[in-house]
Amino acid sequence: METPYPNLITPSTPRIGWIGIGIMGSAMVSHILAAGYSVTIYARDVTKSTDLQTKGARTATTPRELAEKSDVVFTMVGNANDVRSLLLGPDGILSGLRPGGVTVDMTSSQPALARELHAQARRRDCWAVDAPVSGGDAGAREGTLAIFAGGDLKIVELLKPVMKCMGTVKYMGGAGSGQGCKIGNQICVGSNLVGLAEGMVFAEKAGLDAKKWLEAVKDGAAGSAVMRLFGEMMAEREYKATGFAEYIVKDLGMVAEEGGDVAAMPGAGLSKQLFSGMVANGDGKLGIQGVVSVIRRLNGMS
Repeated sequence: METPYPNLITPSTPRIGWIGIGIMGSAMVSHILAAGYSVTIYARDVTKSTDLQTKGARTATTPRELAEKSDVVFTMVGNANDVRSLLLGPDGILSGLRPGGVTVDMTSSQPALARELHAQARRRDCWAVDAPVSGGDAGAREGTLAIFAGGDLKIVELLKPVMKCMGTVKYMGGAGSGQGCKIGNQICVGSNLVGLAEGMVFAEKAGLDAKKWLEAVKDGAAGSAVMRLFGEMMAEREYKATGFAEYIVKDLGMVAEEGGDVAAMPGAGLSKQLFSGMVANGDGKLGIQGVVSVIRRLNGMS
């Protein structure tokens, strides 16, 4: 494993591969294309890639073919099982990536899996970075995502010109550190959303207008990025997905998996229970701001 650090600096040099063109992924790829990078995408349903093809993206028929055509492969998919299959499967990314190649997993996934991917990549003389993001579809569209990177520092530094197309990169430490940071982020986001939902429902039960309440409190200590991003949608009962409720249930479930006996997180457990209520009500594909619907039901409100 003597491969030198790859040279990924200039836009014309690295060939970018991308898997995951959902709500956020398609916007993120668009920024990379706009910056002048050569991008190949893989999608199980190729018709979903039509817009990106008009912007210059090429397509591959398998993850392995994508890797063979790429120097750096990004994944932004649903869960850890998807990541494992795409990276480590018999026709997966690591089976086709050349020595010196890099994988960057931007999925919110498990720190332990990130460490495993890093170890497997190094055995193949490649590199692996975990770089989950926060900021939702708005951050993806605007290129203002917070990106939490874990892995080899020199590789992360080399990748920064690409990742800065999508947002601000913070190096968190070795393999798995980016995913650990994202879990902590989701604990905060979940608790903020629940607090915002309860505050709003309380205000309405007290006879206040929800939007006027938001306007009154947003610049005080209650104000937050969560309130700015989701407050108005909650007040209008607009639950269009910016991030699926079922995904934050998955993220909060990793608190117990990773924390074990050293992390007692009762608030995260309560948040997970309330978001799980959304899923149980058939609303798992709605946005995370829809947790207010659970609080409304608990209070006998439509």
